[in-house]
Amino acid sequence: MSPAVSFEFFPPRSAAAEQQLWSVVDRLAPLAPSFVSVTYGAGGSTRDATLETLRAISGQTTLRAAGHLTCVGRSREDVDATIREYWDAGVRHVVALRGDMPTLGEPFVPDPGGYAGSPELVSAIRRIAPFEVSVSAYPEVHPESRSLAGDLELLARKVDAGATRAITQFCFLTERVARFRDCVDRAGINVPIVPGIMPATNFAAVSRMARLCGATIPSWLAKRFDGLDDDPQTRALIAAIIAARQIEELRCEGFEQFHFYTLNQADVVTAVCRLLDLEPAVRERQAA
Repeated sequence: MSPAVSFEFFPPRSAAAEQQLWSVVDRLAPLAPSFVSVTYGAGGSTRDATLETLRAISGQTTLRAAGHLTCVGRSREDVDATIREYWDAGVRHVVALRGDMPTLGEPFVPDPGGYAGSPELVSAIRRIAPFEVSVSAYPEVHPESRSLAGDLELLARKVDAGATRAITQFCFLTERVARFRDCVDRAGINVPIVPGIMPATNFAAVSRMARLCGATIPSWLAKRFDGLDDDPQTRALIAAIIAARQIEELRCEGFEQFHFYTLNQADVVTAVCRLLDLEPAVRERQAA
């Protein structure tokens, strides 16, 4: 099996951010990703911007666009309307997520007229149109979950509802990603596990995200970025080396699909893909 890559973007909120996003899309498109996804802000805060970005990518490029979708704070009718808008925009792939409450750290409470969680959301997506559906997975256990067994049970329900791929939260501990995949296999959950790769170019920001999602920041990783707050070039070099090393380790564990959380930055992702020969011509030779 030849390796495959995919990229996550977030929708721009200003003219300068829009210019940055299109520069990143132009840089990464030649890497022939299997798809690119566009995030959906907490509580649906970027709904219009997400849809506009999806329409632009679908209409102006040959990339396969996937739209993130959550069900936090929204009625079933409202969510269903967005699903139909995605289909009408030419989007054929949805990344279905329960989503976070508008106030970070607040426990999830379903909207009284909304979907109860991600399995119900996946079911609605598949009921409305024959989308490909990706969902999330957590090698280090979701912060609101009581156990790995609970996470596996939820993933099984999402797959039973129609999910076709699970993308992991970023995790810097390769052995935990591999162990999670093995647990999924042993549980009889038939879905590909795609590691989420987070190049830590902004280590302070990644550390904040890690605290919120329950991801471990190993001491060796923190040490690599110590004292580099004002040195973005060195941070970028280190982030590329660490991401490339992790993908090499994951490939040794049998993984061949990788999803990059780009944070709308292209340099490090491009460098990693070139370092590891994850470019179209190389992938075609490996598949032959």
